[in-house]
Amino acid sequence: MLSGVEFIKQSLGLHLFFARIMKEHSFFLEAAFTPRDADFVRQADAFRREFDGILGEAISLSNGVVSPEILKSGEVITPFTLNAEMATAFFTGVRIPTQLTQAEARLTAGNMMHSNPMFEQKIFSLNQRAMHAIAGLIQFKKKILSNVLSCKMFTFNYPLLITHIIREAELYLMQLRKLQNREDINLERDAFELEFFWNRQMAEHAKFIRGLLDPTEEELIRLANDFGKEFDQLTEKAKEAINATTPPDKVTDLSLKATENLRDFKAQGTQGILACKIRSIIIPLLGDHVLREANHYLRLLRKFEKKH
Repeated sequence: MLSGVEFIKQSLGLHLFFARIMKEHSFFLEAAFTPRDADFVRQADAFRREFDGILGEAISLSNGVVSPEILKSGEVITPFTLNAEMATAFFTGVRIPTQLTQAEARLTAGNMMHSNPMFEQKIFSLNQRAMHAIAGLIQFKKKILSNVLSCKMFTFNYPLLITHIIREAELYLMQLRKLQNREDINLERDAFELEFFWNRQMAEHAKFIRGLLDPTEEELIRLANDFGKEFDQLTEKAKEAINATTPPDKVTDLSLKATENLRDFKAQGTQGILACKIRSIIIPLLGDHVLREANHYLRLLRKFEKKH
């Protein structure tokens, strides 16, 4: 059973990463509807604001508590996050609360040794609030996907991207449910399922980037395409590791090297988009968003590697 200290630290670490991801998913949905679907724009905006609130609460509870490896990983914010938010707000007219990013930049890690019941209750309540919001967002995303696939709606988001962000919300919800039940997250047991999950997500990131680059960016398109193929193969290797037909340490090592390379590609891409040196229809915040997900996955992979 999970100790009180671990319950607090794991919950807050999860929110610092995923609540920001969810608020950005809501924003990407909001920005991609046509004028006809103003009601969907309003619903997406409401979800975005709710996750702003969840992230803000998580930040206020995290100072001096959250693990240093979380803050160092680049999954909470990157050097580009603030500028990406400012540029994205400029392009869309949506007011993005950059004060959350500034507050995260000031966070300090801590080595919490003891918990107290009142603090645990605050975390439990935050988790409940987040679970309710995530469940609602999953249903909203599924409704959009259904409408798109039945030609009842047009959005500038790929159907695969909507499927992709449903998966991430479902993972967040599943991990929160485990924490609320005080289930210890066993990295050895869950490692290959998470490798399968994130290798597939990384493959799709590469394919989205490929599809959103201007046709003249031939070299970047080729690189993105190569990453997509490489991570498709790694997804299959992770599946084989789950079924014990491939040595597990080999899969993790290959995934780690590939993700480091993809992370560097995403960082350079985000920098290039912010400097207006890459032709694309990639909104700056999307570049930073996928970079943070690569950083999150790298932190997990390094933990998995130590376990082998």
